[in-house]
Amino acid sequence: MESMKSKPRDGNGSDLSEQIKTATKDSHVRAENTQLMLNYQKGQITQTQYKLLLCSLYEIYRALEEELDRNADHPAVQPIYFPQELARLESLELDLEHFFGPHWRTRITVPAATHRYSQRLREIGENSPNLLVAHAYTRYLGDLSGGQVLGKITQKSLGLSGSKGILFFSFPGVSSPNRFKQLYRSRMNSIELTEQQRQEVLDEATRAFEFNIEVFDDLQKMLSITEEASSEYHKVQNGMEILNAQDSYHLAFVCLGEKGNDAASKPQPKTFSNSPMLQFALGVGITLATVGMGVYAF
Repeated sequence: MESMKSKPRDGNGSDLSEQIKTATKDSHVRAENTQLMLNYQKGQITQTQYKLLLCSLYEIYRALEEELDRNADHPAVQPIYFPQELARLESLELDLEHFFGPHWRTRITVPAATHRYSQRLREIGENSPNLLVAHAYTRYLGDLSGGQVLGKITQKSLGLSGSKGILFFSFPGVSSPNRFKQLYRSRMNSIELTEQQRQEVLDEATRAFEFNIEVFDDLQKMLSITEEASSEYHKVQNGMEILNAQDSYHLAFVCLGEKGNDAASKPQPKTFSNSPMLQFALGVGITLATVGMGVYAF
């Protein structure tokens, strides 16, 4: 492995944490101003939106934490490896179980952007573990900084009680977020990197934000498509019977892994080929399953 050494001091700030902050400033602002995040900050979040977000966060953190665990002794990873304080996977699993039930693993659905993000994490974990520093920093410190606020917004918007469903935002192993972030930055700044390796970490940090932006945008597209489809089910088609709200919800989200009542308990048309409404519903389902951005169910 290439020998690591500190980069010479320069005028742009010598600390890796400060350099990452500077390098990702524009991407950070763009991530905060995606439609999904703007709605979230305004408290305009539905349970469906939150559940889809949890699915993507689970897939991202599963890849990140498995790679951090596997590379815990790597010289670039060891200084910023804090599984007891920062690990999110168990909390996400409990949140998903709260919303989806004991068989939640069969209901995980994520867009293509999430799949690309997790694939990138596994790729660098295998070939360039020092780049995990960029993803750990942008994810953990971002969630630690905004976790309390977003957790309260989620709790209020969804009418949740206690910590059920919002454990992701809680860091019980961190008594003082500000002091811990100082410790984390100090540990990260102590990592010895060549000039080339440092630049690669900075580039990867920007890439991490771009991945998040793509995930947020893809989730918003998924939500827009399913909301439009659900709306269409309420319209009268040539005198056909209007599907009730529960039927339309089940049909619109069946390709997204949502819960629904057993279709056998619903009134069924006599013939499939002569039912315009069922043909339309099937068409929407196929569209959802093959929409350009892609949907991955794990």
